[in-house]
Amino acid sequence: MSDEDKLKKLEEELAKTPSNKATQGHRGLLKAKIAAIKDGVVRKASGTGAALGGYSVKKSGDATCVLVGFPSVGKSTLLNKITNATSEVGGYDFTTLDVIPGMMEHEGAKIQILDVPGIIEGAAKGKGRGREILSVVNNSDLVIIMTDVFKIRQIGIIKKELYDGGVRLGRIKPDVYIKKTTRDGIVVNSSVKLTKIDVETVKSVLRGHKIMNASVLIRTDITDDELTDVILKNRKYVPLLVFVNKVDYVDSLRIKEIRSELGAQDVVFISAKDGDNIDEVRRKIYSKLKFIKVYTKPVGKEADFEEPLILKDGCTVGDACDKLHRTFRKRFKYARVFGKSAKFPGQRKNLGHVLMDEDVVEIHV
Repeated sequence: MSDEDKLKKLEEELAKTPSNKATQGHRGLLKAKIAAIKDGVVRKASGTGAALGGYSVKKSGDATCVLVGFPSVGKSTLLNKITNATSEVGGYDFTTLDVIPGMMEHEGAKIQILDVPGIIEGAAKGKGRGREILSVVNNSDLVIIMTDVFKIRQIGIIKKELYDGGVRLGRIKPDVYIKKTTRDGIVVNSSVKLTKIDVETVKSVLRGHKIMNASVLIRTDITDDELTDVILKNRKYVPLLVFVNKVDYVDSLRIKEIRSELGAQDVVFISAKDGDNIDEVRRKIYSKLKFIKVYTKPVGKEADFEEPLILKDGCTVGDACDKLHRTFRKRFKYARVFGKSAKFPGQRKNLGHVLMDEDVVEIHV
């Protein structure tokens, strides 16, 4: 029986199985098997056409963002407005046939923006340039879905394609620890109250992935789908922004309706052609990347407040060392930290110390 036939049979059984507390375990088992087959299909799609070659894009700057959208929604026009790129712009589909990189500078940060070819339905299964697009997305720090005011439904399609390709947009990675054991079955412990899944369903999901003995610690309230994501270990969690283009073609009432349709999503309405709201685009991208500024202080000298290090929220002294020089981590002795993350000015810290915005760091090597 082919993967497609197995998948169809399982999905039909899942559709026929009512959703209630009594069937939660069985539904979890079915969904686990479906997810495992789909994951295999995506993996095969990723391997198929390897001879065609993927996109080779060297990451640069302080972060990398990827512009994803259907053909002809204005991605190339926006890229040219906010970066130093020169991407071909046309009024027809599939103008961009390769990845076009551009560099956006804002608040001292250098942010690489990648314009990828227009995504199509079936991209997760390898249709179009789906494999290559997913590869770029998986190596990005932020995904920007772009559409226009006439094609709002495309947002849902793109999200589904990326979800099926293993990308979890705007979600936090579940805090679940699974350790396979050799006996005693599946032992489940939780430090939080579980409202979306019960212990038996946890066990059913693990068995659906052929895990019969394991110690499981759950620290966040999760669903059976999120548990499957943890088991598969190949999901990418990426922040999300949505840009809706061509606002110059509709009135304020329609924009209000679209905003209501999209709900709590982080949305910016723009006119890439006219440059409307471009400053907000830059601000949103910078904010979503959660940068902090860390200043350096040479030993025995004053701190340099002119050119801060641009680092990610939650970064460590070790990350600062890596940013300064590739040998600093190996040669590191200690650091003195001045700022909000230190209990007192000049406190001595090690590589693992977490820095905060506007800290000053003096590295001793």
